[in-house]
Amino acid sequence: MGNKHSLAVFISITAAIILWGFSFIWTNMLLLIDVPVYTIVFFRIVLASIILTVVSLSLKRLQKIAGKDIPWLLLLVLFEPFLYFIGETFGLKAVNSPTLGAIVIATIPIFSLIAGIWIYKEKISMLNIFGIAITLPGILLVVLENGWGNGAHINGIILLFLAVFSATGYSVVVKRLAAKYNSYTIVTYQNIVGMVYFLPLFLSYDMSSFSAERFFRAEIIVPIIALASLCSGLAFILFVNSIKILGVARTNIFTSLIPAVSAYGAYMLGQEGMSVSKIAGIIIVITGVIIAQKEKRAISS
Repeated sequence: MGNKHSLAVFISITAAIILWGFSFIWTNMLLLIDVPVYTIVFFRIVLASIILTVVSLSLKRLQKIAGKDIPWLLLLVLFEPFLYFIGETFGLKAVNSPTLGAIVIATIPIFSLIAGIWIYKEKISMLNIFGIAITLPGILLVVLENGWGNGAHINGIILLFLAVFSATGYSVVVKRLAAKYNSYTIVTYQNIVGMVYFLPLFLSYDMSSFSAERFFRAEIIVPIIALASLCSGLAFILFVNSIKILGVARTNIFTSLIPAVSAYGAYMLGQEGMSVSKIAGIIIVITGVIIAQKEKRAISS
């Protein structure tokens, strides 16, 4: 791979990670001005579905899903985006910390690794175990920065881990579908079906208080467009292109940096402060995830 090609791939994956890091910040912006959770998620998925459908059709990458695979697709969507976004967004609302939200979500590769060992009998080494083990104290340093907090804070952490376990379930199911369908097909359909999943919740809980006039104010519509177009659209496309060249394991190492992006962005925007314990926790978690992913790649090769 030439230097120019290497630089292009590095820029692509770095841009994707920065955008995903800011997704927690943009979501938190909306929550701070009391935009309802289902409104945020529903319109993010609607816009993302439109964007991904246009891109997939333009690139001629959208495949037809076989009838026997539809139940697996429905299960996939149940895990993510449905349960994942419920856990992530309600959890972020409760903890009111983009950094804490990102640090918990960053453990997804760890739990996916454990699921792979349990379900697919993937190999594990002592270095894998070490990487998994050191993430826990890192998480605790961030979670316990200001003590255990109130009940809402604890419930928020539980909801964030609902997102983690949902993403783990997603990784198990998507491995089955990925053997037959490309990434564009899977993600486009999961957003379209996810839109159907979230529609009843939006109509039941948020529609009565929905105001089009308020929704289209810049403080609301701009972050939602950013979440849909940049985080669910552009970042995904850049990520897929990076996987083609770097491979899944090497690309996932970059995703471990998302909490650092969220923490720095939230600090610069004045959403939350920065402390020694928080910085130490972020470094420990990122290190643990990288160690686990790196050794997994070595075993696989």
